[in-house]
Amino acid sequence: MNDPPTIGKKAKKAAIQKAAANNLDLGDQAALSRRAERFQREHELERQKSTRVNGGQPSLRAANQNAHLYNRIFNRDEGAYGAMANPEDPEADPNVPNWDKFTIVGTSQELFKDYLRLTSEPRPETIRPYPVLQQTLAELKKRWRQKTPYNWICNQFKSLRQDLTVQRIKNDFTVQVYEIHARMALESSDMVEYNQCQASLRTLYELGIPGKVEEFTAYRILMLLHGRNKSELNLFVGQLTPRQKVDHAVRHALQVQRALSMGNYHALFEMYLNAPNMGAYIMDHFIDREKIKALMVMSKAYKSLALSFIQNELAFDTLNETAEFLDNNQAACFTNPNVADKDKVLDCKAASIPLSEAYEKKYSKVGIKGAI
Repeated sequence: MNDPPTIGKKAKKAAIQKAAANNLDLGDQAALSRRAERFQREHELERQKSTRVNGGQPSLRAANQNAHLYNRIFNRDEGAYGAMANPEDPEADPNVPNWDKFTIVGTSQELFKDYLRLTSEPRPETIRPYPVLQQTLAELKKRWRQKTPYNWICNQFKSLRQDLTVQRIKNDFTVQVYEIHARMALESSDMVEYNQCQASLRTLYELGIPGKVEEFTAYRILMLLHGRNKSELNLFVGQLTPRQKVDHAVRHALQVQRALSMGNYHALFEMYLNAPNMGAYIMDHFIDREKIKALMVMSKAYKSLALSFIQNELAFDTLNETAEFLDNNQAACFTNPNVADKDKVLDCKAASIPLSEAYEKKYSKVGIKGAI
């Protein structure tokens, strides 16, 4: 009796695939069709962006196979809305917006437009494309140099950032926009917008997009010192790279941290006067707190102090500013109050108690608007 013919490996594989295909129910086939359509839409979006931006250069460094991991939701300041993916899709996550539907390429040619929080699907005719956004940034920088009011500049930057977000543009230009707005916010004491820019920059840097990483690393250290967030500060400092640690701005911020931890107010105010970049704008927010702390220490170590000595030691600009600072904290206790400021002498014992009360009242707690 003859043995049955041997079936080859390729024939077996083909038979298995055919059987599996025959066993697919209609629901599975529909799911596969939807998945294929979704991938096709994504590829079409990427193709459109590549042809419209920079003469064919892709604008989305972050638009790759892992994009959904960090694009889970719009930045808080750019406006999140809750339009979600198709619930019938077996792979749909109800917590993730349907980027296939909402990622668009703008067509508006207006250089400026007011910021409005998105509450519905953005329309291409209201969104500016990449080349127009580049022109907008150049014009905003020019207006800033011309002393245009910050409120208008800030509104325009928020609108610019929103247009970048809805088009999923994450590249060198995006980083530049957030860095410039952050510096303007610091200069204008707008810590809410600064903190939002800093948070977005941290995400962009983590994606590997180049920018002024060391500069903003130093700012973050100073902000954590302002917030007295020791646990997060220690964690952040422990993650610094060797390149960051040797950067001038980062080294300065770490020296400020050391001076504060050791109570070395002399070194602290020296570094305040010599802060690189815009570090002094951040230190401005906690330097008065440290001035009172330093005066509390000095008032226990000395019986009396010349006003001119206090001015030089605590980095006041003028004698009058020094006297006003003491007066505002109910510590203008001079042994000779009727003489000129250059000759005034502080009675340390009398000033000690009001200085302690002022510190307790003003700085026992710290509140920072925005996310650090």
